[in-house]
Amino acid sequence: MVQKNTAVDESLWWVYIILSSDDSYYTGITVDMARRWNEHLHSPKGAKFFRGRKPKQLVYLQACENRSVASSREAAIKKLSRINKIKLLADPINQLKKALAQGLVLAD
Repeated sequence: MVQKNTAVDESLWWVYIILSSDDSYYTGITVDMARRWNEHLHSPKGAKFFRGRKPKQLVYLQACENRSVASSREAAIKKLSRINKIKLLADPINQLKKALAQGLVLAD
């Protein structure tokens, strides 16, 4: 579960990767990670990718200055092989741990 912290700067766009219940990866963008997580989990507004599988864990988060940058980064990540996506999760560019430590998102 991801919960919103009201201190989050919603002018930032986030690129995220979610590990799904079938161990595949879903990549997307949002300005509100908590809202988007809940949409994927419970709402018809969630990605069609999650029909037939469930979001399991948020595994990657990267802040971008605007939608254009976020969309470009999303497209680049989607082109990566599974092995390279797994390597990306361990890369320092992954801001998930920092965001968790700062209370920007909470996942359990």
